[in-house]
Amino acid sequence: MKVYHSIKNFKEKNHSSILTIGTFDGVHIGHQKIIERLNELKSEGKNKSVILTFFPHPRKILNFGNDFKMLNTIDEKIQLLNKFGLNYLVIEPFTKEFSRLTALKFVRDILVKKLNIAKLVIGHDHQFGKNREGNFEQLQEYGKLYGFNVEKISAQEIENVSVSSTKIRKAIENGKIEKANTYLGYHYLLSGKIVKGKGLGRKLNYPTINLLIKENYKLIPKTGVYIIKTLINNTVVYGIMNIGYRPTIDGKHQTIEIHLLDFSADLYGNKIQIEVLKRLRNEQKFDSLESLIQQIQKDEEQARKLISNGKIYF
Repeated sequence: MKVYHSIKNFKEKNHSSILTIGTFDGVHIGHQKIIERLNELKSEGKNKSVILTFFPHPRKILNFGNDFKMLNTIDEKIQLLNKFGLNYLVIEPFTKEFSRLTALKFVRDILVKKLNIAKLVIGHDHQFGKNREGNFEQLQEYGKLYGFNVEKISAQEIENVSVSSTKIRKAIENGKIEKANTYLGYHYLLSGKIVKGKGLGRKLNYPTINLLIKENYKLIPKTGVYIIKTLINNTVVYGIMNIGYRPTIDGKHQTIEIHLLDFSADLYGNKIQIEVLKRLRNEQKFDSLESLIQQIQKDEEQARKLISNGKIYF
């Protein structure tokens, strides 16, 4: 998959585009259905599959949510989309000026003239253009005018609940990580750099790595204790992660601390990506460090029961 970081840089004029548009935050199972259809259409002819997405998220630019958090960093989104065998990903910097494009100008000047569209595949609730004035019916009319087809994918359902990035965000915020993972179709990702902490875990005989996520727009799961896994030197390693404020030692700032099971090496300064598998419990304040250690031991025992020979049963 070739990535372009602006529409103006897209120079692929030797073929037509089978295109879809959206923020694709989470690249969840609903998004995946659209992408699968995109690839089916690509295989039927000489057209190339193209995703047009935007960064930052439009809600951040249009002041619809200054505290709005995203399911994926831009690097995670590229990583996830790259798995689908797409030809091109176009990431357009979203600005207020761009948001003022009318539906007609967006279709004519961007989709037709710059992206050479042959067919547009969209979700059931897709809207576009200034004030989200464009809809499926309008796209069909523009298609007749400019010579491209439009196909709409129906809503995807899991147990009669419509899948959306918003529902996934709420599940993660509420600590329902397994529900979120079902909707995502993969384990929720956290990516960052390993930094030095205060070394308390090592003193408790439970050394931890501290994960620093630089992207402040990334959604961090609800505070609590989780089972995670990661890949280190091509080897799967499981661990226990605590997200929280360390109330037992009067912590003031939220940290992400991970105790890796059956692993010992100096990882400081390295980048790491973890998959969040299951939430075990809320973060608690204990009367003593001894009580904290006893609970960590219980967490480890529970985690190991759920992990057997590299296979997880949830």
